[in-house]
Amino acid sequence: MDLTVLYRGPLASCDYDCPYCPFAKRRDSTAQLRADRAALERFTDWALGQRGDRLSVLFTPWGEGLVRSWYRRALVELSHQRHLSRVAIQTNLSCRTDWLAEADREKVALWCTYHPGQTPYARFVEKTRELGALGVRYSVGVVGLEEHLEDARRLRAALPSHVYLWVNAAEGHTYSDAEAERWTALDPLFGYSRHPHRSAGLPCRTGDSVISVDGEGTVRRCHFVRAELGNLYDGSYRAALAPRPCPLAVCDCHIGYVHLETLPLYDVFAGGVLERIPSALPQAAPPGARHLPQVG
Repeated sequence: MDLTVLYRGPLASCDYDCPYCPFAKRRDSTAQLRADRAALERFTDWALGQRGDRLSVLFTPWGEGLVRSWYRRALVELSHQRHLSRVAIQTNLSCRTDWLAEADREKVALWCTYHPGQTPYARFVEKTRELGALGVRYSVGVVGLEEHLEDARRLRAALPSHVYLWVNAAEGHTYSDAEAERWTALDPLFGYSRHPHRSAGLPCRTGDSVISVDGEGTVRRCHFVRAELGNLYDGSYRAALAPRPCPLAVCDCHIGYVHLETLPLYDVFAGGVLERIPSALPQAAPPGARHLPQVG
């Protein structure tokens, strides 16, 4: 079967100090880092050993993974496996990029977030150019806070035209139509992020062809539903895989609502769901254009 796995181990430390993130500048102890490394290596061994499934893997650490050697090594190793169709990670791109030369760049991909004020603009842009020179697939995005708007515009102008710049609605922020229009001019798909999506009772691929896994191997349908489906390593999750409706009232995170069957995002991001790369780069909406409808 085709199975997408979202892995999130115990790592929670980050080298950035973003005011909108609860894990900013958090430090993991040596013991916690060892536990995270062991958990990731166990997961990687499991993925390497799969032969009956076609896997896609997205690492979604609370902290920054690519400053840790074991995450870089996992991406390289998994990218060379025939039964892995894609391996991607969410990152702030603060790491070096030369290690990606060892990966299969047809399969590895990065979902990069630019955090103004946390890294020099020129340094971040140079990192994206390094990715381009290496032939690595990547998307770049920002959190849609007003103070980020000019930086986002400057970044859009600096990126190659084929690179998608996404904008995440800031948590807890309500956007006026005028504000939304400014962000939509940068990201024509911003309408999908602007409002939470009603999801209760609606069909979702999570729990069927998409699962979430933590460092203990506990399998859940997604990061946002706490009910357990079993364990990855003893295989008990397999019997629980089935189509099922969402039990939550709303879904407001891209890594969740992208899997809702009531939204067209598997078509929009065909071939790039994990790394958030559309199959065709959306065109910026002209001023005054209608925003994307909220479905579901």
